[in-house]
Amino acid sequence: MALTDADVQKQIKHMMAFIEQEANEKVEEIDAKAEEEFNIEKGRLVQTQRVKIMEYYEKKEKQIEQHKKIQMSNLMNQSRLKVLKARDDMIADLLHEARQRLAEIAQDPAMYSTLMEGLLLQGFYRLLEPKVTVRCRQQDVEMVQAAVNKNIPIYKEAVKSNIVVKIDMERFLPSDM
Repeated sequence: MALTDADVQKQIKHMMAFIEQEANEKVEEIDAKAEEEFNIEKGRLVQTQRVKIMEYYEKKEKQIEQHKKIQMSNLMNQSRLKVLKARDDMIADLLHEARQRLAEIAQDPAMYSTLMEGLLLQGFYRLLEPKVTVRCRQQDVEMVQAAVNKNIPIYKEAVKSNIVVKIDMERFLPSDM
């Protein structure tokens, strides 16, 4: 059975359509695979860049946090220094005022003697030592001796212990104190 030209032509067209359909399917398959690989690579690149960006901003946040901590520490130190300076100024003022008052009290022998007695007794109580050496101004030796003699019995009665008090007659405090 011989094929006619029309049959051959028909078969060739049919084969060409089949080949073209196969080629189109293959092209679609290649396109789909390329699209899938592209999306995978794009996703990988996006994820990599996202991680880099997140790391960058985490690093920036840490730097900002560190900077804030340093600034806070500096502010705390500055305020601490201000407090210390204010405290130091107050102490200096108190000492200055105490010196002025002591100078005024030193002008009144009765008040000065009472103050001396109180300070010596307070010193004995604070030290609680059996032997004490007292340094004073040269012009106050007699007053200090009288205050010591008055305070020894008071101390012995309160502490139930003996105390020997010596006035340093070789080294005196400055007379302008």
